[in-house]
Amino acid sequence: MIKQIKYFQAVIKYNSFTKAAEECYISQSAISQQISALENELGVTLLQRNGRKFSLTPAGEYFYKSTLGLVNELELICSEAKRIANDRSDTLSVGYLKSYDSTAIQLAFAEFAERYPEVNISITSGNHEKLYHLLIENKADIVLNDQRRAFNKAYNNLILRTSACNIEISSRHPIAQLESVEPFQLKDMPCILVASEKERENERDYYRDYIGIKSDFVFAETTDEARMLVAGGRGYFPAESEDIPKHYAETVTRVPLTFRGEALRKNYCAFWDKQNKNPHIEAFIKILQQKF
Repeated sequence: MIKQIKYFQAVIKYNSFTKAAEECYISQSAISQQISALENELGVTLLQRNGRKFSLTPAGEYFYKSTLGLVNELELICSEAKRIANDRSDTLSVGYLKSYDSTAIQLAFAEFAERYPEVNISITSGNHEKLYHLLIENKADIVLNDQRRAFNKAYNNLILRTSACNIEISSRHPIAQLESVEPFQLKDMPCILVASEKERENERDYYRDYIGIKSDFVFAETTDEARMLVAGGRGYFPAESEDIPKHYAETVTRVPLTFRGEALRKNYCAFWDKQNKNPHIEAFIKILQQKF
């Protein structure tokens, strides 16, 4: 019910189902369904709908005002309860973006393991949404993720690297000779995204609605698979890694992605809850900063 209440609050905050859906990174139909489910569970009508417009019912206004502070308080209680139950004092759980290849991350894991052999490091990979939920549900101490939302003051938000957005494309393709490329120039080519079946809708929506990709989408499970598709001329890959691996250097070319002539840029960050008392977080972050 917490998620449903947060969706309801977002709709009221932005006075729009569309804007609320964008901020919550779900579809407009999904957020509408979740609010209807909330109303069914409560047994009251919260919103009076009239076509695309809506207004708060008296019950809805009371529920909205009463739950504004309650949700944050309840999330903190749940987070602390999970921390106590799991007792992760001798472990460090880290989530990282599986489409982001970085030597710095590998070196950080290796050095931390060497310095603190008594600490059990749990590592999980995933797309942006999976990592986001690992963090807010207190299932990871640190997540290494791209920034797609405004920074939340409840978390430490450390920018590790700001880099230009690029695409990787077959070196044989004419676009590989360009100094930069705009999304509209790619509309006739498939865009290859790294995502599992459960993650595909969120990744497609992000690249279509926020990056401006209008292509059809093809999905790969790993960056290596994505690059093999690129090398075979099956489409292009929005690259998030630092460099093209040497064994792809002759078959794959990286081209900067721009919008109206301006370079698109993305932050890659480390996020962790300010209330997380795991003593190993600070040590890992220091090592990670050195590697970046």
